[in-house]
Amino acid sequence: MKLSDSVKQRTYEKERAFFSPYAQLSEKSKGRRRTEEPCNMRTDFQRDRDRIIYSKAFLRLKNKTQVFFSPEGDHFRTRMTHTIDVSQIARSIARSLALNEDLTEAIALGHDLGHTPFGHAGERVLNSLSPLGFAHNEQSLRVVDVLEKDGKGLNLTYEVRDGIVNHKKSGHPATLEGKAVSLADRIAYVNHDIEDAIRAGLLKENELPKRDIQILGGSSRDRINTMITSIYRNSVGKNEVMMGKAEAEALEDLRSFMFERVYITELSLKEEERAKRMLSAMFDYFQSDKDKLPPFYLRLSEIYPLEQAICDYLSSMTDKFAVAVFNSIFIPKSWALREEDIEM
Repeated sequence: MKLSDSVKQRTYEKERAFFSPYAQLSEKSKGRRRTEEPCNMRTDFQRDRDRIIYSKAFLRLKNKTQVFFSPEGDHFRTRMTHTIDVSQIARSIARSLALNEDLTEAIALGHDLGHTPFGHAGERVLNSLSPLGFAHNEQSLRVVDVLEKDGKGLNLTYEVRDGIVNHKKSGHPATLEGKAVSLADRIAYVNHDIEDAIRAGLLKENELPKRDIQILGGSSRDRINTMITSIYRNSVGKNEVMMGKAEAEALEDLRSFMFERVYITELSLKEEERAKRMLSAMFDYFQSDKDKLPPFYLRLSEIYPLEQAICDYLSSMTDKFAVAVFNSIFIPKSWALREEDIEM
């Protein structure tokens, strides 16, 4: 046996010895859609994590909105920092329950790869524009299956792909690791969006629902710790990843509070209207003349419905790039004038 092979075998042995009987063992993966030569040192889930980290879609997350469009400040979260938050929380859950951290991390890092510019506002706009509909979790799966590597996709394992497409609350992940990511996503965005909303002056600490704060804690750190602890107490030794009833209800109450006070407000809807006008104009522009699409997306339009290729292009954009493309299409460019050309 090669030295490199023994590294992977030691990982397999540790998993068999220390993982929960309900964890997903790396050596028991259902495999990839296309057969390929396995890595000598890394397990398939470790390899998937690396492929996601080095993908173009992952790099773009740093310039995509989480909640606030183009915030004035360095400490507001982006889709990238949200993804890292989810990964950290999900790994803490997986570690406490003796689940597969590598699989958990890969799902967490890939769960939002298909998110639109301008956050959920962009997602709602594309869903209303395309007759095919649009959902960021399904687009995330399309990114790793089709769009990355110039149309070849990343060829990820079944378990990672399943966790990505099923990470929304309405999803049903096939693995406990996928369930850990789904819960971690909700824990992360509610708590960290509260921090950003307070930083932006949209909320004050004393305005948060008192009953929920009494249950979960007065700070983001305390609330996250309370929920992870609740998940551990209600899931350890079981074929389930779930939060206690009181904590789950408090989290859902906080989520509803954030929709009422931050996500769906007069201010946010005003910004959403601007995003809608921009994305709608570009959607119509490319729909009326698909030859204006970049070559890669034009090739996709020959294989998939045109509306799908347009959604692929628009959803891939960062906020700043979407504005730049809009400007290049619709904003007149000034001509350089000589002094003698200007009438006095």
